[in-house]
Amino acid sequence: MTQPAVSKKSLNVFHAINVIGPFFGLLLVLGLFSLNSEVRPYLFTGGNLKIILLQTVIVAIGAMGMTMIIVSGGIDLSVGSVVALTSVVGATLLVKGCSTGVTIVLTVLAGGLIGLLNGLVIAGFGMTPFIVTLGMMGVVRGAAKWLAGNQTVNTPAGAPLDHLMARVSPTELFPLPPGVWIAAGLAVIVAVVMRQTVFGRYLFAIGSNEATARLCGIRVRLQKILTYALAGLLFGVAGLMQVSRLTQGDPTVAIGLELDIIAAVVIGGASLNGGTGSVLGSMIGALIMAVLRNGSNQMGWQNYTQEIIIGIVIIIAVGLDQLRQSRMRR
Repeated sequence: MTQPAVSKKSLNVFHAINVIGPFFGLLLVLGLFSLNSEVRPYLFTGGNLKIILLQTVIVAIGAMGMTMIIVSGGIDLSVGSVVALTSVVGATLLVKGCSTGVTIVLTVLAGGLIGLLNGLVIAGFGMTPFIVTLGMMGVVRGAAKWLAGNQTVNTPAGAPLDHLMARVSPTELFPLPPGVWIAAGLAVIVAVVMRQTVFGRYLFAIGSNEATARLCGIRVRLQKILTYALAGLLFGVAGLMQVSRLTQGDPTVAIGLELDIIAAVVIGGASLNGGTGSVLGSMIGALIMAVLRNGSNQMGWQNYTQEIIIGIVIIIAVGLDQLRQSRMRR
């Protein structure tokens, strides 16, 4: 008679860890970098905090879409290529004289179309998301290089889109670039969708047990298609931010971005097995990734050192998730 009470208590503990863990991780990373007397005076300045937030935007927006996918039990390795392609699409449209509004809509829709194709293949043919999106990663990257003619596409001087990620008053925290506010607004919307709508509840149900979800009457195939399509729209927004940040579309950019995004989601408490995750956790995870890179640069560490550190962080995060899952099954 006491076993259910113990199990419920354990679930509450694991839930608390999922919520508090990412915040603790962020404080830990900030604390470790602040131990260095040379880094500490600059780390918490308004100008550096603005840089960190700017560095978080693209990963954070991508992590919102990836959170939906991972919660539903899937994965998308093509996100970096999608960001590159949509950045080229956005820059090309501006060069051809399209208005800012038309450029934004078509660029975001381009990301959504790729996500829709991923969802159709995965759901329609019952193929493994890892394989489908791995193949799509190469297809989309090649399409980006073809569209750009194997070169960067510079946006017209003074294009309004460039202001989304512009650093006004670089030595002060405020005003924050519009891109930061857009990312925050999207995070609120996606969080509400995942937690307060039927669509969101279906995501968790499918990720927890797809067979049971199907028996409960959930249209799993349609749900997966919609999930990848919506995530693709968010990846398209991330591509817009990439255009604004570089003031150009670059088909070779965002290589390895998918690892940062997946790491942010996993560090934020999501399980690669599906059924667990939150937008808030993923946002904190993205912020941790940005702080790691920012602090590493201030420490003077080489890029390969940063990659090693981030790789170790990913392994630890996944290992903790596996430990958590195994204990919950006991």
